[in-house]
Amino acid sequence: MAILRIDASILGPNSASTELADLVEKELGGAEIKRRHLGADPLPADAWATAIQAAYVPVDQRSDAHNSAVALATELADELRAADAVILALPFYNYGVSQHAKTWMDLAIAGGESGEKLLEGKPAVVLTTRGGAYGPGTPREGWDHNTDFLRRIVADIWGADLTLIEREFTLVGVNPALDSFKDLAAEMRQSAHEACAVAGRTLATRS
Repeated sequence: MAILRIDASILGPNSASTELADLVEKELGGAEIKRRHLGADPLPADAWATAIQAAYVPVDQRSDAHNSAVALATELADELRAADAVILALPFYNYGVSQHAKTWMDLAIAGGESGEKLLEGKPAVVLTTRGGAYGPGTPREGWDHNTDFLRRIVADIWGADLTLIEREFTLVGVNPALDSFKDLAAEMRQSAHEACAVAGRTLATRS
């Protein structure tokens, strides 16, 4: 099974989303894994606009920038097409999707055919993490503009068989204002870790 793994955290070894993806990957044995770390090696922020602009320019009149952006968009779409399954570690930043992940998604969509389901029927494990709590009854209920977006792109637009694993309160132990939630945060972390192990084993059985 060929696995595409995408990470988008900017936190390096302190990343909670990377930790979850590692737990999924641990269950896959010797599976072939292609990696792209959008946080450590960001895609050019202007590439999507340039790729879209290229569609309105005759091929023989395109600039080097047009050709490079189109080639990058095609490469990203091809990576999704070639994968048998994907692991996407995409954290929540500033109430929404990471700019690095959004650039990647926009470019991959631009690199595909109109309406193409780049992951049609393929398993996708999406791992997303939030520093605080945003569920029903919390002060920030309704402020999570990341998770539903990920569902729309990965499952509805790309057609994947989605497994979504979420972990909240990752800033407990970092932000003293959240110290009273230590026990709840530990339970959330354990639950997410267990879900990752199950997701990894399930992926392994589909190889």
